[in-house]
Amino acid sequence: MSIIELTTIAMEYKELQATIKDLEEQAETLKQEMIKELDARNVERVQAGPFSIRYTLVESARLDTKALKNDHAELCMTYTKTSVSTRFQVA
Repeated sequence: MSIIELTTIAMEYKELQATIKDLEEQAETLKQEMIKELDARNVERVQAGPFSIRYTLVESARLDTKALKNDHAELCMTYTKTSVSTRFQVA
C-alpha cells in the first residue's frame, strides 16, 4: 500500500470518527430529552409503543484502589497484575 493510499484511508477514518462523534452527541441529546420527560412525569419507567424507557438509580460497590495503595502499598503490590495491550491512534 502506498503512502497516498494510506493517507486516503486515514482521512476516511478520521471523517468517520467525526461522524460517529456527531451521532453520539445527537443520541445524547435525545437521551436527555427522554430523561427530562421521565423526571417531569416523576416515574422511572414508561412504555412508549414497543419501547420500555427506564431511568433508574443503580448502586454499586467498588474497591478504592487509591486508598488501598496509600494505606497498604505492600499488600497492593502483592496482588497487582500488569497487563499489556495495544493502542491504535490516528492523529
